[in-house]
Formats: sequence, structure tokens, C-alpha cells
Amino acid sequence: MLGMLQIITYLLCVYLVFKGFEILQIALASSRPDRAGPIAIGIMLLLVSFGAAYFFWHAADQQASAVSTHQPQQ
Repeated sequence: MLGMLQIITYLLCVYLVFKGFEILQIALASSRPDRAGPIAIGIMLLLVSFGAAYFFWHAADQQASAVSTHQPQQ
């Protein structure tokens, strides 16, 4: 069960990074004459998505490590 939760968390991390790139691509493809604001927001959201993905990835790994080192009492 824990392996499935790890896989789902990893997929969430990949999704977050892809969405960050998508927002940046939308800003770069804009035909507005002043694109500095949307591009800055896109870069900021890309960095936030990398940070959130790292946080979730690290939290899932720590949880899996804690469960794997826990030995049941007999």
C-alpha cells in the first residue's frame, strides 16, 4: 500500500513540474507587447512548482523510510 502512495506522490510531483512549465510557455507565447510581467510570474511559478515537488518527494521518501525501519512487535 505504501508503494502505491509513493508512486502517486511521485506522479503529483511530475504533474506540478509540468504545470509550471506549461504556465511559463503560455507566458512566453503571449502576443502582448509587454510580456515582462507574465514571464516573471511564469518563472516564479516554475520555481514554486520545483520547490513543492521537492518537498512532496522528500516527504514521501521520509515516510517510506520511517515505515521500513519500524519493526512490528511479536
